[in-house]
Amino acid sequence: MSFQAYLDNIEIKTGKSPSDFKEMAAEKGLMKNGLLNPKVKAGEVISWLREEFDLGHGHSMAIVAFLKGKKE
Repeated sequence: MSFQAYLDNIEIKTGKSPSDFKEMAAEKGLMKNGLLNPKVKAGEVISWLREEFDLGHGHSMAIVAFLKGKKE
């Protein structure tokens, strides 16, 4: 599955775009200078996404990658 396919499936499942997740992560204090704060562990983001959006590990890692700046 391509990176974009992961993001598309996440949006279908949650109704949230990647930009929405970036905004929510910023509100939670997980971002620094527009990217995921290097001090934030992927497990923290995965737990948040599992609890609030019922996302699995692979889809959560796609959001982590997006928050780190991956575009494709």
